[in-house]
Amino acid sequence: MAYTGIRAGELCALKWRDIDFEGQTISISKTYYNPTNNRKEYKLLTPKTPTAVRIIDIDETVLNELSMHKLVQKQTMMKHRDIYHNKDFVFASIDEDLPGYPFYIKKIENRMRRLLKIAALNPKLTPHSLRHTHTSLLSQAGVGLPQIMERLGHKDEDTTKNVYLHVTKEMKKEASQKFKELMENL
Repeated sequence: MAYTGIRAGELCALKWRDIDFEGQTISISKTYYNPTNNRKEYKLLTPKTPTAVRIIDIDETVLNELSMHKLVQKQTMMKHRDIYHNKDFVFASIDEDLPGYPFYIKKIENRMRRLLKIAALNPKLTPHSLRHTHTSLLSQAGVGLPQIMERLGHKDEDTTKNVYLHVTKEMKKEASQKFKELMENL
């Protein structure tokens, strides 16, 4: 699934009713809290700031992946219908012992670490670094700071600017390098 700038805790708390397939949006209104990683003792809390409550536009690729995921999830629900923790979570466990419980943040981090190792990619990447990448890609695509802030749920523009300005500096360096190469080839 293409990345959307959603925090790991928001992703774990995501429910199917938060996804508007027709309007192509995801509503972010809660975050997952589970400091002990005990799968049965999670809490869904409101995000830290009012601006973190938001609606994110998503594209057809994301919607198609979610639709396919929902079909697979329904099969798991049917297989474990007597014990499935059916609380409408998008990203729910398919484990035999506790099917239906939401993924917890540590599981996402561990899975990402494993996949990075298999793919021989930077093992220091985290789910949060994907959020930074998302910000960088939005900036490179010419999306304005207010729109990026809204998408990420940032209240303080300095938070967004730290990533945004880093990208802008990189873009300026790249432009300078390209101009230099152009002039050398004349």
